[in-house]
Amino acid sequence: MRLLGDWITNGTEHPFYVRKVLTVTKKITRAEAKVCGLGQFVFYVNGKKIEDHELDPGWTAYDKLIEYVRFDLTDAFKLGENVLGAEVGNGWFIKDDLGYTFGFPSFMPPNPNPYKAYGKALVFAMKLDIDYADGSHETICADDTFKTAKHPTLRSNVYGSEVYDASLVQEGWSEAGFDDIAWEQAQILAEEEEPTGQLMEQFQPAIKVIKDYPAEYMHHANGRAIYTFHQNISGMLSFRAKGKKGDTIRFYPAEKLGEDKDVDQVAKNWVTVDTVITYVVGKDDTWENFRQKFAYFAGMYMAVEMPETCQIDNMVGHAITSAWKEAGTFCCDDDRYNKIYDMIERTVEANMVSVHTDCPTIERFAWQETNHLMGAAIMFMKDGKKLWEKFLLDMRVGQHTEEDYFFDFAGNKFKPGQGLVPSQCPCYIPNVLPVPGMGSFYDIIPWGSALILGARWHYLFYGDQKVIEDNYAAGLKYLDHLKTKMTEEGFIRHGLGDWGNPDEQLARENVETAFLYADARTLAEFARVLGETEDQADLEKFAEEVKANYNDRLLAQGPDGRWAYFSLEEKNKTGAFVTTQTCEALPLYWGMVPEDKKGDVVDAFKETLKEKGSFAAGEIGLPYIIQTAREEGLNDVIAEFILKPDHPSYYAFVLDGMTTLGEYWEKNPRSHAHDMMGHIQEWFFNGIGGIQIKAPGFKKVSIQPYMPESVNHFVVTHDTPYGTIRVAGRRVNGTPEYEISVPDDIEIE
Repeated sequence: MRLLGDWITNGTEHPFYVRKVLTVTKKITRAEAKVCGLGQFVFYVNGKKIEDHELDPGWTAYDKLIEYVRFDLTDAFKLGENVLGAEVGNGWFIKDDLGYTFGFPSFMPPNPNPYKAYGKALVFAMKLDIDYADGSHETICADDTFKTAKHPTLRSNVYGSEVYDASLVQEGWSEAGFDDIAWEQAQILAEEEEPTGQLMEQFQPAIKVIKDYPAEYMHHANGRAIYTFHQNISGMLSFRAKGKKGDTIRFYPAEKLGEDKDVDQVAKNWVTVDTVITYVVGKDDTWENFRQKFAYFAGMYMAVEMPETCQIDNMVGHAITSAWKEAGTFCCDDDRYNKIYDMIERTVEANMVSVHTDCPTIERFAWQETNHLMGAAIMFMKDGKKLWEKFLLDMRVGQHTEEDYFFDFAGNKFKPGQGLVPSQCPCYIPNVLPVPGMGSFYDIIPWGSALILGARWHYLFYGDQKVIEDNYAAGLKYLDHLKTKMTEEGFIRHGLGDWGNPDEQLARENVETAFLYADARTLAEFARVLGETEDQADLEKFAEEVKANYNDRLLAQGPDGRWAYFSLEEKNKTGAFVTTQTCEALPLYWGMVPEDKKGDVVDAFKETLKEKGSFAAGEIGLPYIIQTAREEGLNDVIAEFILKPDHPSYYAFVLDGMTTLGEYWEKNPRSHAHDMMGHIQEWFFNGIGGIQIKAPGFKKVSIQPYMPESVNHFVVTHDTPYGTIRVAGRRVNGTPEYEISVPDDIEIE
């Protein structure tokens, strides 16, 4: 028997109910079900939802990998008639283009490789194993004895738009005694139409509701009632409604309000995210309950359009995330720091939904760069062990083989290259062709390097060698791919450089080649851990060659006679010797600077900070700038920069009224919930708290706390594999004093 038996369906691309009656005649000692519904499902026994999960199973590349969910049902059954039930919806398995759905903007060429559905119909599979007290065993799999019916969610879009007809609700459908005579016999999917992905048990933390945000009425605008949840969230919407049968109520979520005080669904200079949840009243003058099942909305505000015959109440945004398990805390008496910390934590939560999305609104794509650039920042706050294992698995699954191909603009096949790790994993809408004048959005080394550098952060935080064993071979393949992309001058430069840099100083050769060195050096360390001595020698040799060439071509004496790294991209454009914070910080962080020139480079780095008076960097350079500044004793500068009232500054977002972090350093950014520049979170722990990892898994640490000038007391905690580290600081008679608690099994350097 196959792992889950047959796949069954109602034969459509739209959500459906599925149910099965079974009779229990003897005592059960163990009952366990393995369940999968694609794209999303909710599972019930005898009318009760099993577990507090949302949006099972996790998003994957369904042609290669499919997750199922294991449920313990030992206590769920009773003697006599029982009912198994499920609701199945679209997700990414068959994307419904209702309402807003992602499309490339007009400045990009039309995409010759659009989204492709993973099947012709939504599907369900289940295997139930029951052990009885008398020693017997029974296995029940989904088959054509199951029944299906049309779901009241007529359409469900992965970006949150839905159409729900309450007249189709079937009360008690998953309970015993329900009359299902009108239901249809489930169809067994033909073998050639079955999902092809390898089945694997869902192992990352399930998506759960972490907090309920009741909606508060604000005002009317343009004939709409405007509500606020007071927090920008990724959430499942619920409410109660009453009206005349057939009345239509529409809900429009948004991250912000416009000047007219109506919801503003326009992503700045880009696209209108016209998501709408449409509710059709099912009965006259009867209160009805609604809750999203297969998709989530994103935003802080909700506009409601409805006829005068309708009423709504009890509207709630149920904030969801996979990152619900806390691993660290920060608080202090200067609330500006607390607000920055909370803003970034809420942003991370809103973007963790079994994959690490870039934003909940516009794209909802699993861009990979944050999985190493934000690795430490998130792992200090949240338990990321299983989440990162899922992210890394998605990257290995997505890594290209020699046979993989796409289409170019002329319709010809082209192969992206063996070993390439796409910038998004899973990648549902591949943008594989470079955008003229902008570079590649698919083959980008700071994105693909998450396979290597994300594994590095996992190893440093959790000390589990298996993460190296799992990802080492794939990392070598990726490095081999990168070698084919090197220019004659020995650089990588085809990607996006310091993406998001407010001055557009992308410095591609500098940035991307520094990551080539970091990848090779990290793989060499992995080889050492695994005892692969020949690999280690080869990788170290290659890393040294990259470093030597980098320094020979990019490290020079400036007009003042001091050594510094200049941006080759700026020199090629203008002929000028331009230094940037990122150009200096990256080689300093990765130890690429020759010892006899390090003092000059540090001075050049400090000068770039002084010149700008802020962090003038995009998401790629920013974590290295912050950490290099900390390493060079510039904590006061970091504290000054992040509290500035104007952009670029973290506190500027708070003053703008935002409750989650913006995408770029600006007022009203394109996305209001982008965690890609939340790197300062790492500094709250290893700067203010001073907790610095000196051996994998926190086996050895250094504790060097810092008390910002405006702070009189703070507490920082982090849960390591050996227990909790706690650092508390208090200013006594103007002098900082610290209490440090470290588990006995951790060595303090």
